[in-house]
Amino acid sequence: MTLASPSRVTIEPIVRTALLEDLGLAGDLTSASVIPDDHQTTLSIVSRQAGTIAGLDAAELAFSLIDPCIKFERHIRDGHRVRPGDVIATVSGLARGVLTAERTALNFLGHLSGIATVTASLVEAIDGSNASIACTRKTTPGLRALEKYAVRAGGGVNHRFALHDAVLIKDNHVAIAGGIVEAIRRAKAGVGHMVKIEVEVDTLDQLRQAMEEGVDAVLLDNMTYAQLHEAVAMIDGRAISEASGRVTLATVAEIAATGVDLISVGWTTHSAPTLDIGLDMIAS
Repeated sequence: MTLASPSRVTIEPIVRTALLEDLGLAGDLTSASVIPDDHQTTLSIVSRQAGTIAGLDAAELAFSLIDPCIKFERHIRDGHRVRPGDVIATVSGLARGVLTAERTALNFLGHLSGIATVTASLVEAIDGSNASIACTRKTTPGLRALEKYAVRAGGGVNHRFALHDAVLIKDNHVAIAGGIVEAIRRAKAGVGHMVKIEVEVDTLDQLRQAMEEGVDAVLLDNMTYAQLHEAVAMIDGRAISEASGRVTLATVAEIAATGVDLISVGWTTHSAPTLDIGLDMIAS
């Protein structure tokens, strides 16, 4: 399966903003004062931990925006699993530019690879089930497109990207509307036939009401394993079933075993630890 990366049009403003944050008004004072302006170098981007790689486009773009002449040679693709010591890419060019872009490139690569790595661990834990691991909108402001891409690199799938993608009726919507039935009816009256409607339910009685009204998907929030089993039976393939809440590596397999279609996890994007990746001199 081909892994579709966000387009350059999408990610260039993100990477450019990160570089501007690092360069400030004076630029890279250290490299400019220590490194001769004509010095050439070749360095390796090396994984120091086992994990799954994501973010090579963003890393390469960080170098090319500083100096278009820098050569970025990939040795693996996004989605590839690495071991400590594996060379991910080789960077060659004027040393000042390489060192100026280094931290921004590694920030993107380490952060996105961390997301891909924890996602891959969840995907592996439910191998053999029919469920998929989905992300949420709990993303770093400004980085959603890249973080959701990293989830795909780890073998997960994307939930909605933004508020305009679909209708997701949550508990506060239900409370303000006066109940699940009224909220669903208002949503159906307010959006076109192409827009999917999902509703969050906390109880089996709420689920019954939602199924009687007819929705495209149901978010089963913080239900027990027994409740999830019963909910899947009630839905009986008439809507997509999505489990959320208290999902960990220790619980995800049992959640998947209930028969749900999706398991949504917020911490893959908001709390994934950075994968340790460095830029090292090539030994001569």
